[in-house]
Amino acid sequence: MARKLDNYLRTHRKKSGLHQHEIAYLLGANTGTQVSRYELSTREPSAKTIFALEVIFNTTARELFAGIYGRVERRTRKRALHLAARLSERAQDRAISHKLAALRGISGDTTPSRKA
Repeated sequence: MARKLDNYLRTHRKKSGLHQHEIAYLLGANTGTQVSRYELSTREPSAKTIFALEVIFNTTARELFAGIYGRVERRTRKRALHLAARLSERAQDRAISHKLAALRGISGDTTPSRKA
């Protein structure tokens, strides 16, 4: 599988024909320097900026920040598996079963849970 770039902002910006300073204007920034930093992954945008970028490029944050998304997804799924393993060691009750079902959904684990 090909390694994903941290982000595809430059690709989408070039495709749109807009310059960094024009994207900066749309984001409410004064200069294109901020956009350059996002494109180079030296700075991570705020949630508001990410939403604005979705609007500007008419695509999802998941696509715009594919590499970052992939790393975050893998770490989160791994943590969900770890938390599920820790919770599975406890006496099972309705609340624990509910949490385990949610964690299986997050982690992608399709193994059925044991009954209380």
